[in-house]
Amino acid sequence: MFHKDVLKLDLEAKAQELAEKLQTAVLNTLKRRGLVVAVSGGIDSACVAALAVRALGPRRVFGLLLPERDSAGESTRYGRKLCEHLGIEFQLIDVAPMLEASGCYRVRDAAVASVDKGFRPGMPWKIVSTGNRLDSDAVNVFSVIVQRPDGAEVKTRLSPKAYLEIVAATNFKQRTRKMVEYFHADRLIYACSGTPNRLEYDQGFFVKLGDGAADVKPIAGLYKTQVYALARHLGVIEEILRREPTTDTFSLAQSQEDFYFSLHYRTLDLVLWAKNHGVPADECGQVLGFTGTQVQRVYDDLDQKRRTTAYLHAPPVLLEEVPELAPFACA
Repeated sequence: MFHKDVLKLDLEAKAQELAEKLQTAVLNTLKRRGLVVAVSGGIDSACVAALAVRALGPRRVFGLLLPERDSAGESTRYGRKLCEHLGIEFQLIDVAPMLEASGCYRVRDAAVASVDKGFRPGMPWKIVSTGNRLDSDAVNVFSVIVQRPDGAEVKTRLSPKAYLEIVAATNFKQRTRKMVEYFHADRLIYACSGTPNRLEYDQGFFVKLGDGAADVKPIAGLYKTQVYALARHLGVIEEILRREPTTDTFSLAQSQEDFYFSLHYRTLDLVLWAKNHGVPADECGQVLGFTGTQVQRVYDDLDQKRRTTAYLHAPPVLLEEVPELAPFACA
């Protein structure tokens, strides 16, 4: 039966289960000495770091703080405080110079300027999607919101070309961070952790060979609501527990709801659980206070995102099999 408490867990049992599985994955399956975790100052990486400490001990966990030009100041403050609280070694590396050299900032600023003629580099901005899927089944479109020097915010619809250029350039951020993560993983003989929760993993909210690249993804089976609960159980600091999910990617504050999911995670978690367990849209709507039509729109959007982002999960395509490697694959 579907109800609002379906996501509640026996937190100690889940923590122990995941810690044991993570220990086995790192030390036995991957045969690494420890785990590298990029600590963003958000709930997912905080939960993974705390879980890794439980699984491996603080001496086998290495944290990385990887801010850049658009990162919020509290992200680094919270990340540092968490690492100190967990007792793990960590390093702070500003990746902005690497992003500047790659053309990340230059290309995306030019793309914004191509649709907003009043935009100037240095003005805070972000991308937003169409809006709440409960209210409309219209085709999703993206706009850029730019904050002028007087504080006014101007919203302009993005052309497909500008949108793709912004996303492609922005993806340098996740891929550059992952490059740094694997440098430290290689030098320490550690595994590299991914930090997506179930909602992000299911819906393709990650960058291929960026934050989507990892040797192990410890919380990919947990809904976002469950991640918050488990993080609290594992002793994550209060500042992160109180923080709403953010992309922390653009210079103007932006929620994941603004950019991609269209619904708050507390609602979307429940709708996704209902869909995954075959709950009819009408029944889901009755429990959550929506119409069946509204829930069906969200169900359809979930499927559309799965179709669109399926390639992100796909391994490289081999045109011919190499069977000799099969006996050596990690189980």
